[in-house]
Amino acid sequence: MTLAHRIEIQPTIKQQRYLWQACSTARFTWNWALAEWNRQYAAGGKPKATDLKRRFNAIKYEQFPWLKGIHRDAHAQAFAEIAGAWRNFFACRAERPKFKKKGKCRDAFYVANDKFRILANGISLPMVGEVKAREHLRFNGEVQGAVVSREADRWFISITVETGEPDSDVPPGVPVGVDLGISVFAKLSTGEDVIAPKPLKKAQARLRRLNRRLARTQRASKNHNKAAMRLARQHRRVRNIRQDFLHKFTTKLAKNHTEICIEDLNVSGMAKNHSLALHIHDAAWGETRRQLEYKTVLYGSKLIVRNRFYASSKLCSACGSKHALLLLSDRVWRCPNCSTIHDRDHNAAINLVQPVPQAFAGIHASGDRRRQATR
Repeated sequence: MTLAHRIEIQPTIKQQRYLWQACSTARFTWNWALAEWNRQYAAGGKPKATDLKRRFNAIKYEQFPWLKGIHRDAHAQAFAEIAGAWRNFFACRAERPKFKKKGKCRDAFYVANDKFRILANGISLPMVGEVKAREHLRFNGEVQGAVVSREADRWFISITVETGEPDSDVPPGVPVGVDLGISVFAKLSTGEDVIAPKPLKKAQARLRRLNRRLARTQRASKNHNKAAMRLARQHRRVRNIRQDFLHKFTTKLAKNHTEICIEDLNVSGMAKNHSLALHIHDAAWGETRRQLEYKTVLYGSKLIVRNRFYASSKLCSACGSKHALLLLSDRVWRCPNCSTIHDRDHNAAINLVQPVPQAFAGIHASGDRRRQATR
């Protein structure tokens, strides 16, 4: 099993200057490779990342002599990344690769596993030396590589470790169904309601104010850089609050339930509703599923993802009959067959954890085929 540990590092002013240059080098190499890829593709060729890398290595120190002061790992990984980006694009898993603009993209660069060392109180990076770290590496195993990145005015290193197959026992507890929502983040089949902190919604007023201050400054000025940094720090705070809540929630589920049943939500499709987009992204349903996928493996539990066409909200969890006239605004409804009164989301969570009725097996299969056909 491959895990990554993200650790904050504390570089000096001189070390930060090099880290900035390495991030700029990685961005420059990506843009060079993408421009060359687009040129060859438009001419009818079939570009390959290995050919682009070979050509770049032949001319880099002659045409770009400033690269001599930057370790080669910073401008070597971009070719593998752009090959993966095109592969995801052609497989309809991502958008077409775009050029990276300074200040509009993530600042990061790659370091190979044999180019850095983990020390007692820090990490030794190439061309930088020893950098203090805020914590020790938690995972034991073979180190695969690392990515150094910047978030506002703080620097982090994400170390990837191959830990092998986990040997965790199956956790105690009954299977649980999780129905994700907006007003209530999650309703569990056990009857528990989970309330999210909604950090983005609470920070909207401050974010608007910081955006206005940034818009009033002159570009490339010191005041502009200060305003941009204040805005970035606020976005970082929103992200940290959300990630802290999600990690605690998903870890609790994975450690205390043998099976976790969720729905395969079409998050990108639902986010196209402009009235709900902010609330959907603030809830981070996709990130919740991503964390559950690896934490269930790590702690020995099992994640079951129900088909998105399964009518979990319309089925009566008591008798199994379907309420065909149920509207989205109906949060509480009475079963027309057995007269049981249901809370819509709690009923959906119970249906998610129960076995799928035989009558809906065909709907499941046709739904899967329909989704695959549209790709």
